[in-house]
Amino acid sequence: MEGASPAEKKAVIISVPHTSLRDFIFGKLSFMSAGVPSYILMKKEFFFFPLGILLRAMRVIPVDRGNRENNLVERLVAEFQKRDTMYLTITPEGSRKRRKRWKKGFLLVARSAGVPVYLGRVDYKDKFCSFGPRFDPSDDPEADLRYIMSTYRDAHPRFPENFSCGEEDE
Repeated sequence: MEGASPAEKKAVIISVPHTSLRDFIFGKLSFMSAGVPSYILMKKEFFFFPLGILLRAMRVIPVDRGNRENNLVERLVAEFQKRDTMYLTITPEGSRKRRKRWKKGFLLVARSAGVPVYLGRVDYKDKFCSFGPRFDPSDDPEADLRYIMSTYRDAHPRFPENFSCGEEDE
């Protein structure tokens, strides 16, 4: 784990790049070693018995990606409001597959909850995880997302062919 933990008691921490299930393992172990109790989102399909019990114990929140009526942003903002301390880790790519466009829900959650975003990183070349620099979302999530994606051009994913910052695909 490189760098300092977030100074705030509440934050959204993005974890980029996300091209392997190992990202979860290395990220979770890094958070644990830093003493940061992070909540993580994971698709509900992983929550079968007995794995679901273990995941919930590790503060993993199941997400039903097919249910558009389940407003995840509102649900996560409510979680921030009811807790004194909360670090929510999100992979904005939304998949381990190559995506030229990342999801911006993490920005909407952070802005609505009034918490900063930390630009976390998993680096397979130099073998480290970091919380990254602090970013305060603006009123323009599209511009924020373009900027954030540009900061990962030098990322070292486990599977480079599955990672995109968008610029080479446009």
